[in-house]
Amino acid sequence: MLQPPHSSLQVAAVPAQRVPTRDRDQDAPWHTEAVCRRDEAGLFFAPSKEPTAARLSREEAAKRVCSRCPVMVECREHALLQPEPYGVWGGLTAAERRVVLARRRRRELELKKAARASADRMAG
Repeated sequence: MLQPPHSSLQVAAVPAQRVPTRDRDQDAPWHTEAVCRRDEAGLFFAPSKEPTAARLSREEAAKRVCSRCPVMVECREHALLQPEPYGVWGGLTAAERRVVLARRRRRELELKKAARASADRMAG
């Protein structure tokens, strides 16, 4: 993600469990510990005209890399706040991030609506 994409694909056998976040130097940016800085960056971004089966395979391989990353949560939040329109960030594809953002917006609206209803009940 933070390096130019490579053309070759390497699929690592990575356990599906999340590695706990270590205590990090608070002055260093989160991405200095990103596993993708050391792995095959081509996994995280689609080449032009990539066939669907190849894209799905590449995205799953990227997600396996993300699953062992100590800064996966920070990476995901970065991609959701930017929002990053391409690639796998924090274990989510661009389409998955759009779903998460839509759910967050819907939840915020529900919370505001509930707060207004509660304020109306207390006032009336």
